[in-house]
Amino acid sequence: MGYNTTMEIILYDSRSATSEPLSSEIPIIPASRASAGSAPPLSPSRSKAFFSHLGQYLLFIAAAGVIYTGLPVIIPKIKSELRPQAQLAPVQTTFEQVLKQQKQQEEEENRKLAAEEAAKYGVETDFSIVIPKISATAKVVPNVDPTKEVEYRNALKSGVAHAKGSSFPGGTGTIYLFAHSTNTLVNVSVYNAVFYELKDLEPGDKVIIFFTGQKHIYQVLEQQIIEAKDISWLTDQSAGNEEKLVLQTCWPPGTSLKRLIVIAKPV
Repeated sequence: MGYNTTMEIILYDSRSATSEPLSSEIPIIPASRASAGSAPPLSPSRSKAFFSHLGQYLLFIAAAGVIYTGLPVIIPKIKSELRPQAQLAPVQTTFEQVLKQQKQQEEEENRKLAAEEAAKYGVETDFSIVIPKISATAKVVPNVDPTKEVEYRNALKSGVAHAKGSSFPGGTGTIYLFAHSTNTLVNVSVYNAVFYELKDLEPGDKVIIFFTGQKHIYQVLEQQIIEAKDISWLTDQSAGNEEKLVLQTCWPPGTSLKRLIVIAKPV
C-alpha cells in the first residue's frame, strides 16, 4: 500500500475578489525515513530548561562536597559556640595575685639559701641560733617556762631555751632566749654552755636565727648585768610593733648570782 510523497496546500489571497489559489507544495517526509534517522533536535525552550536543571544539579553536588570536607572543622566550632560561656571565660590575674606569686617565689628562694647556710653551720632551719663571733651554734627549744626549773633544765640539756610567752623571729615584740654559762672550759660540754662566751659580744656583732625555714639576722646593740630575779625584759612590752632579741645567761659565768643579757635588733 503506497503513500503520496507530496501534499498540496491551497492558499487564497483575501485581497482578491476572485480568490485564486496560491498553491505550494511542501514535501512530506515519509514516516519510515523520519524514524530511521537521529531524534529531532530539542526546541530552544526545552534546551534552556535542560541546562538550567543541569547547573542546579552540579551546584548541589559542589555544595555537598564542601560541607562534607568541612565537617571536621565546622562541628568543633559549633560545639565551642554552644559551650557555656562561664567555662570559656579567661582567668583574670589581679595585681594582688601577681604580688603574692612573687612573694611566694622569694620565700622559696630564701628557704633554699637558708637551708644551704644552715647546713654549713651544722644546724636545722626549724629553730636554731648561730653566733659567728663566739662560734656558738645550737637548736632552740620553743615555749619553755623559765619559772619551772625542771622544765628549763631539761630543755637546756639539748640547746637554747625560748621563753614561753615571748615572741618569735619575724614578728613583733621581744624574743627571749636563755642558756647555760660556765666559768671553765672543761664544764662547757658538761653544762651545754652554749652562751659560755656571750660576754665577749660587742655592738655591731651579728646573731643569726633560723626559724621555720627562714634566716633572720640581728645586730648587737648593748649588754647589761641584771639581778637574777629581774624578769622585766621578759615582760617588757615597750618594744610595741618593733622586734627585739634578748639573749640571757648566768653572771658571773658558772654562778647564778646575776644575769647577763645581750640586746639586739633585726638588721
